[in-house]
Amino acid sequence: MTMYPWQGAAWSQLQQMRARLPHAILFHGPAGTGKADFIEAFAQALLCESPQPGGHACGTCASCGWFVQHNHPDYRRVRPEVFEDDLPADGEDGEAGTKSKSTKAPSKEIKIEQIRNLSDFMNISTHRQGLRVVVLYPAEALNMPASNALLKTLEEPPPGTVFLLSSNSLDRLLPTILSRCRKFALPTPSHGEALAWLKEQGVPDADSWLREQGGAPLAALAESTNGSREDMEALLHFLARPAPDAALRTAEKLAKAELPALVSWTQRWLYDVFSYKLSGNIRYYPRYQKELAALAGRVQAPGLLRVIKAVNERRAVADHPLSAKLFVEDMLLEYTACCT
Repeated sequence: MTMYPWQGAAWSQLQQMRARLPHAILFHGPAGTGKADFIEAFAQALLCESPQPGGHACGTCASCGWFVQHNHPDYRRVRPEVFEDDLPADGEDGEAGTKSKSTKAPSKEIKIEQIRNLSDFMNISTHRQGLRVVVLYPAEALNMPASNALLKTLEEPPPGTVFLLSSNSLDRLLPTILSRCRKFALPTPSHGEALAWLKEQGVPDADSWLREQGGAPLAALAESTNGSREDMEALLHFLARPAPDAALRTAEKLAKAELPALVSWTQRWLYDVFSYKLSGNIRYYPRYQKELAALAGRVQAPGLLRVIKAVNERRAVADHPLSAKLFVEDMLLEYTACCT
């Protein structure tokens, strides 16, 4: 399984827990930094019959063979339908995946049926008297019934069972689930580490992609390979020169764009405006330095803080808006009122 250069220290720290392994570990950190790949590698290592020095799976035993072929009898992976047919795509930590072949849109949630389906698995003997491992990510995709069902299992964990959960956002999980897991932070690489890795992957304009994805190298790689800057550029062009009529035109153009992405790009833009106003620094969009400087010079701090708070709140409902077009219109008009 894939391991990334910035995860070595975390892997070594994790090995110290193996002598007294908790029944549930919640790995957390920013999206796009390789958490899903990390916990898949740890799951394989836990099931491996001949682990290597340093705790890595051998890759050659029968257990590793089953794991790589996705049919290990003592392993279950729980993810939303939207990408349950494949392993993590480009290490995106549950941000994307292969769509279902059904005509019905695949669910982005982890449902209660998926948690209930673990019952038989957890109540039979393990194949070779070893551990059984359940990997679940992203944990914030659990809907409320599924969260409650998982909570009951975590309260009375079956013997010999280890749960490995991953989350991009701990504040979106039930406090009771958090309290029943050992939390383990996974690092975001430094800008230099991430940039060097992206250049090794042959990513053109790697610095811009990396900054625009908030320093998350796997997200930057995925966007540079599969994504398009068209929607982002349309949004940034408007944010640089806000006006009411432009807000309506831009909302029309972006009505079919991924709303969580639009919110994230706007959040980063607002961060840059606020950061430039306070310190003259720009993190995400240095190629827009002239426009950001002009906005920072004329916007008032209280109004800017209000719109930042409002956009942050929109992130919670971006996956399920009543109307995508109205959602974008409201966000852009609110921004315009602050900046003009």
